[in-house]
Amino acid sequence: MKRSEINALILQAKSFMAEHHFALPPFAFWSADDWKARGADCREIAQNQLGWDITDFGSDDFANVGLLLFTIRNGTLAPGTRLAKTYAEKIMVVREAQVTPCHFHHQKMEDIINRGGGVLVIQLWNATADDKLDASDVVVSLDGIQQRVPSGGTVSLRVGESITLPPRLYHKFWGQAGRGVVLVGEVSRVNDDRTDNRFYENIGRFPAIQEDQPPLHLLVTDYGRYYPFA
Repeated sequence: MKRSEINALILQAKSFMAEHHFALPPFAFWSADDWKARGADCREIAQNQLGWDITDFGSDDFANVGLLLFTIRNGTLAPGTRLAKTYAEKIMVVREAQVTPCHFHHQKMEDIINRGGGVLVIQLWNATADDKLDASDVVVSLDGIQQRVPSGGTVSLRVGESITLPPRLYHKFWGQAGRGVVLVGEVSRVNDDRTDNRFYENIGRFPAIQEDQPPLHLLVTDYGRYYPFA
């Protein structure tokens, strides 16, 4: 992805979140120079990968295969950490027909919530012991109500609705065509994109970036270049 594309996507996301009255924390608006001047007291943000996260999953086709996220809070799975939070929260912008590829998490349980905008469609499969797609029905909780879905079946979340996804449940999601962009919340156990994701297909989690202009705001993968305490 080009940095100019990433900058434009962040600008659009900030505007979309503001339209839905979703306020981001102050560090969401820091520049690269702001980060260079910060001290060790901000280390938790960098180490726990809080902040902007934009990926095309290696597709080079963000409009159709991609996701924009902002991690608001997160703990760590590393032992001996002083602030050992056991939870995480994200906000995501999911466009119409823009797919987040099929994956599960080894440890993380998460609630996915439609916070505003269009309709979020989620496709579900149980995982076999060897991490294939199982043919059995999936039983999930939608706002505390149990529902059975056939293997590869979908559920649609309208504004205010949510689903609980336990560990090792394959899921793939996108915004329903014709219904608009979706503001999606996630509340979960600790999130670790370095070790906890299992994508069904061999894809990349973080994008390769062409630096055609300076960053508007840093991505979580940029901290090591700009923040001296990362």
